[in-house]
Amino acid sequence: MEQTFDLTIIWAGIIGFGLMMYVLMDGFDLGQGILYPFAPNEKARDTMMNSVAPVWDGNETWLVLGGAGLLAAFPLVYSVFLPALYIGVFLMLAGLIFRGVAFEFRFKAKTSKHLWSWSFCVGSIVASFAQGAVVGAYIQGFETEGFAYSGGALDWLTPFTVFTGLGLVAGYALLGSTWLILKTEGEVQEFAYNITPKLLAGLMAVFAIVSIYTPFVDTSVQERWFSGPSLIWALPVMALFCAFVVFNSVRKRDEGMPFVATMGIFLFSYLGLLASKWPYIVPPKFTIYDAASAYNSQLFLLLGFLFVIPIVLAYTSWTYWVFRGKVKEGGYH
Repeated sequence: MEQTFDLTIIWAGIIGFGLMMYVLMDGFDLGQGILYPFAPNEKARDTMMNSVAPVWDGNETWLVLGGAGLLAAFPLVYSVFLPALYIGVFLMLAGLIFRGVAFEFRFKAKTSKHLWSWSFCVGSIVASFAQGAVVGAYIQGFETEGFAYSGGALDWLTPFTVFTGLGLVAGYALLGSTWLILKTEGEVQEFAYNITPKLLAGLMAVFAIVSIYTPFVDTSVQERWFSGPSLIWALPVMALFCAFVVFNSVRKRDEGMPFVATMGIFLFSYLGLLASKWPYIVPPKFTIYDAASAYNSQLFLLLGFLFVIPIVLAYTSWTYWVFRGKVKEGGYH
């Protein structure tokens, strides 16, 4: 079949879009669990959970969509990533499952409610840290022989991936606190206003450490960053600008802008990561073209995704529209 379109680029865009949507949309509800130990009281925790109750499970659709598309369009990624990251991926999935169970049981528990609260917290932290560590492992790259992973089971766990894991925990907590500013009022909103600058400072500290550390972890990134004039530097500058907007809007007691600007931090950081590693999908050896499935397979699957993605976007938009507005203390959507 004549290859009219570069389907590999199209699929890279689809996977990138799906993963970014997951990070932005599931990040703020994972952030609720991370913030649980710092909440003023149990009523505040009820309100925090109610703020994400209508949307949290739908947000994870993007993880399924991105994972399924990655397997179909870039099978080499699975053949390398899974053996390299079995433990990290297992921890992420276990955390997501555990927090999902805790979410449902906490609403119905009486004497054990506090245990399910802690379960929700631990599951959220473990899932967030594992996701960040997996991102760090991607930046580090993978040892391969031929088309197979040749490293050890714990090669992914290094000081660098610990920092990226902690960074994502802080980032999700910031998304969670700015979401609370947008969706709540009274005591919970005041709690969110007070903790947001601290979370922002922590995130910026980890951001600086990871940015300094990254060129030493991957020399190709170092070359791309420092080999001459590069638009890549505009992306971290924009992320820092968004961080300033978060700080300034919280100081002014704005409600919507802190959440929007926090999403901007994530978006520009994500684009910076992609720009630094492009076109490698299994660094340091394999590009998106090396990892891609056959053209006919990509085309067949693309036709299905062209139906699925608009449907997911439509019901996601509808859900957020229906459950718009503030969550009242002691109330339910």
